[in-house]
Amino acid sequence: MSSEILGLIFLAALLTGIFAGFPIAFSLIILSVIFGYIGFGASVFDLMVLQTLGVMKEETLAAVPLFIFMGHLLEKAGLMERLFTSFQHMLGGVRGSLYLGVLLTATIFATATGIIGASVTVIGIMAAPAMMKSRYDVRLSAGTITAGGTLGILIPPSVMLVVMGPVAGVSVVKLFGAAILPGLLLSGLYIGYAMIKSYLNPELGPPLPPEQRLTSTRKIIAEFLSGILPMGFIIFAALGSIIMGLATPTEAAAMASTGSILLTLAYRRLTWPTLKDAVYKTLQTSSMILFLGMASNIYGAVFTRLGTSTMIAKSLLNLDIHPMGLIALVMLIIFLLGWPLEWPAIVFIFLPIFLPVVQELKMDLLWFTTLVAVNLQTAFLSPPVAMAAYYLKAVAPQWELKDIYRGMIDFMILQMIGLGLVFFFPKIATWLPGLLFS
Repeated sequence: MSSEILGLIFLAALLTGIFAGFPIAFSLIILSVIFGYIGFGASVFDLMVLQTLGVMKEETLAAVPLFIFMGHLLEKAGLMERLFTSFQHMLGGVRGSLYLGVLLTATIFATATGIIGASVTVIGIMAAPAMMKSRYDVRLSAGTITAGGTLGILIPPSVMLVVMGPVAGVSVVKLFGAAILPGLLLSGLYIGYAMIKSYLNPELGPPLPPEQRLTSTRKIIAEFLSGILPMGFIIFAALGSIIMGLATPTEAAAMASTGSILLTLAYRRLTWPTLKDAVYKTLQTSSMILFLGMASNIYGAVFTRLGTSTMIAKSLLNLDIHPMGLIALVMLIIFLLGWPLEWPAIVFIFLPIFLPVVQELKMDLLWFTTLVAVNLQTAFLSPPVAMAAYYLKAVAPQWELKDIYRGMIDFMILQMIGLGLVFFFPKIATWLPGLLFS
């Protein structure tokens, strides 16, 4: 049996293990040892050590736990609640005001955290009771909360982008710049869809009753400023310092984490249980991501050593398809993988398989990586995994899971429209980093 065929069996064994429910990281390591030993003997153990050291030496990945810690701490600071409340009072007389408030709050907060579970949960806790009280449409409400909450995975500083940069061999700083406009584009599509539906059918999102609005303009402005100014401080520390060239992603993550501690302290929310919970959740999430990254690095090295990745790349390149059609095929495969798998598995395991194809086609890697990032955002809204649905269901148990899924599907279609726009108009992704870093 040729080593390339052995590699295909290796890949099939991994997919079988994933769908059977085995832990992905341990499946990667165990299968790598077995198939690596069969393919090229005891040198597989040397390869494992080298790949593990390679991941440990990647300085950019140190930003992952820092950004995760910042997100968890800001969740405790109550800034999102202040923002949402101010938008709720400012826009109370507008049809679909709660939809608009949710999406604006989620967009602004996405620039300070890339933790989807925390965003969807906090927005759900804030917005779902108000939407039920105002008799908003359940499906559209669920769609706006889940779609808005997932913007943090794309809009910088995103943990996913920090991880994708080293995997794809793309500058994380440029990737942050490339993801800004696609993220804002998706936010604009969500807002436009929700507001047009509310305008055409007022029953979907009626204006808030007068008793639920603030009459004092001064109070509304004060509430808004108390929410937006601290967020502006965090956004500059986390994103502005990177784009302006004042700090590396890791340094900016450290600055933003320190800023989140100071803000939580200023709002008198920094208690020992709060800090302990944030540290524990940070350790839990970052350990999962980084351990999976190490295991995937070992798997990828064995897979490449067997020659299967080269065989797959040549097979795809030999297809009688236009280069853009080939990229579209890769996007379709990634989209389908997003239904059963979460983004870390796709980024660490499958993205390296497709990168040789993109490089051989002489395509812009920055544009391609941004496309993958936009594509992977759909994984949070794609059944049957669709973690955003379960986060929302946990804080809004009155809503049926089928209604939450139905509402999410509309926004998943909007995501596909956004993906199509970035695909056909690459400047949406490449213009800003070209302007900032030329």
